[in-house]
Amino acid sequence: MPQPTTLLVFAHRDEASAFADVPHLVTGVGKVNAAVSLATALAVGGIDQVVVLGTAGVVSDGPERPSLEDVYQITGVVQHDFSLPSPELRPAGPAILPPERTAVIATGDVFVQNDAQRARIAGLGASLVDMEAYAYASVCERLGVPLQLFKVPSDFADSATTDEEWDTIVFRKSEQLREFWDRLA
Repeated sequence: MPQPTTLLVFAHRDEASAFADVPHLVTGVGKVNAAVSLATALAVGGIDQVVVLGTAGVVSDGPERPSLEDVYQITGVVQHDFSLPSPELRPAGPAILPPERTAVIATGDVFVQNDAQRARIAGLGASLVDMEAYAYASVCERLGVPLQLFKVPSDFADSATTDEEWDTIVFRKSEQLREFWDRLA
């Protein structure tokens, strides 16, 4: 039986920096870039499944708070910046990580670095936040392509988080994602 053709996807080129030797797609940051780039790639055909690897901010607090050292599989995706109700999407790819290493992520077109934003987003049931996951999940659901999303937290999405801090951390997180990917392959 032939191996399924997997499209490996990243939002930002720096998240993919440790994957230079592996075919992949970099969609660009934000929901529009993510949706258009992924839909264009899938329209060509020949892709049996999509695997997204990337970084995310932590918005939840307490004992269940995701660690900055672990990779999490996303099992639910919500939007946090859309005023109309939108359904929680559940990626259709198989869950391979144990329940304690799964998370719900909230997506919005803003780099969250504000304590009030964090609290509001956590109130939606999310423990992580990014800028693309909802778009990836929506495209894959509409086109019937199984999706797995894996995120490694890069920061706590609070008022101490800066764009410059993320720019420094992302290369180390790319290496962490590569180690995770190599164990899966």
